[in-house]
Amino acid sequence: MLQNKRILLILTGGIAAYKGLDLIRRLRERGAAVTPVLTRAAEQFVTPLSVSALAGEKVFRDLFDLTDEAEMGHIQLSRSADLILVAPATADIMAKMAQGRADDLASTLLLATDTPVMVAPAMNVRMWDHAATQRNLAQLQSDGVTVVGPNEGDMACGEYGPGRMSEPLEIVAAVQAHFGPRPLSGKRVLVTSGPTHEPIDPVRYIANRSSGAQGAALGCALLDLGAEVIFVTGPADVPPPFGAEVVNVETAEQMKTAVLSALPVDAAIFAAAVADWRVEGASDRKLKKVVGKMPTLHFTENPDILAHVAQMEKGRPGLVVGFAAETNDVIDNATAKRLRKGCDWIVANDVSAQTGIMGGSENAVTVISDAGAETWPRTSKANVAAQLAQQIADALT
Repeated sequence: MLQNKRILLILTGGIAAYKGLDLIRRLRERGAAVTPVLTRAAEQFVTPLSVSALAGEKVFRDLFDLTDEAEMGHIQLSRSADLILVAPATADIMAKMAQGRADDLASTLLLATDTPVMVAPAMNVRMWDHAATQRNLAQLQSDGVTVVGPNEGDMACGEYGPGRMSEPLEIVAAVQAHFGPRPLSGKRVLVTSGPTHEPIDPVRYIANRSSGAQGAALGCALLDLGAEVIFVTGPADVPPPFGAEVVNVETAEQMKTAVLSALPVDAAIFAAAVADWRVEGASDRKLKKVVGKMPTLHFTENPDILAHVAQMEKGRPGLVVGFAAETNDVIDNATAKRLRKGCDWIVANDVSAQTGIMGGSENAVTVISDAGAETWPRTSKANVAAQLAQQIADALT
């Protein structure tokens, strides 16, 4: 993670500057402090107010702000960070860096620093391919600047090719790699997430009230620690973690098949809210409503994926973690579930309606293992995921 790391983030004037807002959020989620610097051109794409609100810090914009010069000075600002990150890095700022120019705050900071510098280029494909840009790129790399990307894809201008800025999570991964090896590098981790939808007929189904937010956050946290993540997800409300191998499923049977196909893994984390039952003999046609007459539905049990994997005699993952969403007697019920399923840990939470946890942005969990029950304070699902991912790393390394 990036706890207590100080990032000086320079946003320059390109359409990809909008990604800088998400980049700030992702860096702060991982514990980094972000000090933002905007060029005048960047202000044409994002506002200082939005950047400042996300960073929780003042935005620096002007080289000749005498108040800032008296309080800190551009020299101190350039050297007080652990890393200077330029994202997006336009062809213009890369040219200034390569030539040693210092005609605004951003370029002056970059010239006056002895702090490591990382850039995420973003520009039109023709500008990226131009001999001048490639010369500047080679000079920057020779000077020790770390370059992330760019990616290949569709451009805002309508062209296609290399020049798209790397996605925020790709940049975050590069920042984390800069600060040292990640503890889960070389480990393969399976995560299940989201609800399952068990069909009644082609338009109706049975499901749980899971958004998939906690599972997605956990997948991101494991990726941040260097794990290879296989992410098996039902129809969730939130997108899957960028960088994971994603397997989309609908039903519990499909999820079981996907899970078994992903083995072997070093750890398996079962965060999905799998429906306990399905309709036996679901109709292939929409059931018609008949006034005064109710349809008869026959239910059968769905496969217990967690128990199946936890009790495997051969090929069992080294660590199996289940989740228990309870509405009463949370610790007692979750403790009994862990013993019944045979998993190593159970992550239990109270999902009663009044908690607002199911479908919300926060969680309050108790992790139950052979060592006992450890209750964590209520916090964001991202923070829960980060703490749980670190414990998983500690257990596997």
